[in-house]
Amino acid sequence: MIDRDHFPVDPWRLIETRYSEEGVGETLFSVGNGYLGLRGNHIEGRGAHEHGTFINGLHETWPIRHAEQAYGFAEVGQTIVNAPDAKIMRVYVDDEPISFDEADVREYRRTLDMRTGVLERLVVWETPSGKRVRIRDERLVSFEERHLAILRLEVVVENSDAPVTISCQLLNRQDGAGVYSGTPAAAQKTGFDPRKAERIANRVLEPEEYWQDGLRSVLSYEVADSGMTVAVVADHVIETDNEYSARQLSEADTAKNVFRVQAKAGIPIRLTKLVSYHTSRGVPARELVDRCRRTLDRAAVEGVEAQFRKQADWLAAFWERSDVQIGGHDDLQQATRWCLLQLAQASARADGNGVPAKGLSGSGYSGHYFWDTEIYVLPFLTYTSPQWARNALRARVLMLPAARRRAAQLNEAGALFPWRTINGEEASAYYAAGTAQYHINADVSFALGKYVRATGDEEFLRREGADIAVETARLWATLGFWRTNEGIETFHIHGVTGPDEYTTVVNDNLFTNVMARYNLRYAARVVREIAENDPAAYAALVDRTDVAPEEPDAWDRAAEAMFIPFSESLGIHPQDSLFLERELWDLEHTPKEQHPLLLHFHPLVIYRFQVLKQADVVLALFLQGNHFTPDEKLADFEYYDPLTTGDSTLSAVVQSILAAEVGYQDLAKEYFAQSIFVDLGDLHHNAADGVHVASAGGVWTALVSGFGGMRDHAGELSFDPRLPADWPSLSFPMQWQGAVLQITVTRDELRVEVRAGEPVEFTVRGAAYTASVGADALVALADQGPLIPGRPTLRRFAGARRDDGTQLSASVPVITTAIPIIQQID
Repeated sequence: MIDRDHFPVDPWRLIETRYSEEGVGETLFSVGNGYLGLRGNHIEGRGAHEHGTFINGLHETWPIRHAEQAYGFAEVGQTIVNAPDAKIMRVYVDDEPISFDEADVREYRRTLDMRTGVLERLVVWETPSGKRVRIRDERLVSFEERHLAILRLEVVVENSDAPVTISCQLLNRQDGAGVYSGTPAAAQKTGFDPRKAERIANRVLEPEEYWQDGLRSVLSYEVADSGMTVAVVADHVIETDNEYSARQLSEADTAKNVFRVQAKAGIPIRLTKLVSYHTSRGVPARELVDRCRRTLDRAAVEGVEAQFRKQADWLAAFWERSDVQIGGHDDLQQATRWCLLQLAQASARADGNGVPAKGLSGSGYSGHYFWDTEIYVLPFLTYTSPQWARNALRARVLMLPAARRRAAQLNEAGALFPWRTINGEEASAYYAAGTAQYHINADVSFALGKYVRATGDEEFLRREGADIAVETARLWATLGFWRTNEGIETFHIHGVTGPDEYTTVVNDNLFTNVMARYNLRYAARVVREIAENDPAAYAALVDRTDVAPEEPDAWDRAAEAMFIPFSESLGIHPQDSLFLERELWDLEHTPKEQHPLLLHFHPLVIYRFQVLKQADVVLALFLQGNHFTPDEKLADFEYYDPLTTGDSTLSAVVQSILAAEVGYQDLAKEYFAQSIFVDLGDLHHNAADGVHVASAGGVWTALVSGFGGMRDHAGELSFDPRLPADWPSLSFPMQWQGAVLQITVTRDELRVEVRAGEPVEFTVRGAAYTASVGADALVALADQGPLIPGRPTLRRFAGARRDDGTQLSASVPVITTAIPIIQQID
């Protein structure tokens, strides 16, 4: 799945052995900290898929122009802004730049070291006149210093004297500054793809303050429509025994610090560029410039080497609490660590902002936050770095005012979180696959409940987290409605879209109903517990939300009566009330070139069929697995797996987890491979647009919950491992209610070690155990669970009939001449 000549195996480093300007490399070698992200563009600053510098939350707004407007449609779009580019440190020898398409490159190696967080590139280049030039550059975005990036460059002309020029620049690429700006490859590509960011034609960054003082350069801007402000300040430190001179140029969109060096053979030139970025939604740009200056002054006092040491120390602590170790497979180990590093780079210093779907590695999905955070990223954060999880949940708390307004606009009580957003307002122009995904309310509440149970952080829950539970439950109470049939009351939710975006605006979507049921029960329990255990906190909750004493009972009643669709004839849970009435799409006979379906078929074609973009029912089986029997899980998995395209990168991780649980263990490993290499192998052909952060989070969940078998339903920790046959061991740390654990699974046993904290109670396949500091729990394993060979196919349902007696049949939509027909598959 990955070219090992280009990217050799190394358990702690991602290494590139040949030069490339392809967008995938820019994504793979991005560095960031959750606030600031620098794409892996080369310091020469020329060809690129996308020259990218991204800051979490820095966005522009623009009016959404609907062809046919309707009440309640999202009106204001949001897209991440490309912040001024500080990565350029262009080298000239004999006044000639290195041009990789024609240069005589003798050595090339680019390395992202996951222990130090440093991106390094080594190039040995021989000029046409025979001068051998060694260039080494390094780049880091500090985890400790949220607003700081450091770029270091060393140039040595090894065998001759030569004039060397280094041009360090700050460029406003958002508005086309720079002699090599042109049109990025990402914008040149034609064809429709809804996953790409919007391109704004008008000027975005309006110049504010810009100046230079010696070797310090400043650019600052106000974003035209959103009104946000951004400043970047760069300091330059040159160290060399060669003679040199320095020149400066300052313009509104460009700042240059140019160093002209009379290089002697073998005498190095070392140039360090310290860069600080600050942004705000209400502070003038001049104030941000002052903040940048303070950041750089502090870094100068501490020293550059100290920043590199702090980065390594920070990552050592991160890996101690996060590293998942796969015995005997360095290739999987490398890919796992790369995925986990991406999660840190996307979330560690978000500090109250959300986690963008692409992190800060690209502009894909316009820098928006989705439900991905709560379902795919928060589990990793909750069990390894709970403070980051708390920060991400606080981002949702801060969105509650806008979410309340959105719910009222849709005639509902409570709050409705936006399907995609940066500033808290709904930015999805297509309501059927956007706003209709009401399940995001339950997803956020679910993540809150998991966080509080795993960490014991009742203070956060009582102070502000409970507001999420209350307001989301209120929405379900008004969105749903009651029906009575033969004296039995049931609660239904209509007109919604589940996680599967190939089936939209349906009634009684199973995932939505199951998760809403959880949301209602959780909110009722939280309000009652706060009222009983902390009257002062309850009074504050009532003051903030006006929650009435009778509301928890109403929520519980709706949850108990929630309609959960089930087909008696097929023995499965329908994805929604009408899902089984559609025709089956035969994916087995769909040409590969027609994937993903969303780029080759009109939505109305897709909506007529039983076909899934991603796991829907199967995701419910995992998240709410304690409400389904093993037989139900197996039957549902065998029905839906052959209908799931995997067109979404969110799907394979969930399919891997359920495949492992129900017994399709070889298939589980296959899906896991698709997940772990989705970016490293560019399996969906869009890694150039940025890291699939949710898939990276899902990799951790697939390892810990899929193969490690960890569950914590109802706040009770349990394990039921499914170690792949060719894995000698799997080991991972996790935090549970203040205790620090190390879990190790082998073929014959499971070991739970408590490294710090109180004793921990847990179960393994129903049997209870306790582990404590100095007293590990060793549990013998008779096997690794059930084994079912192969993979499910639709042939199992050949001749099966729906509840109304009609027979299921599979087909593929095709076009013959000008007349569309349905090609029947026997």
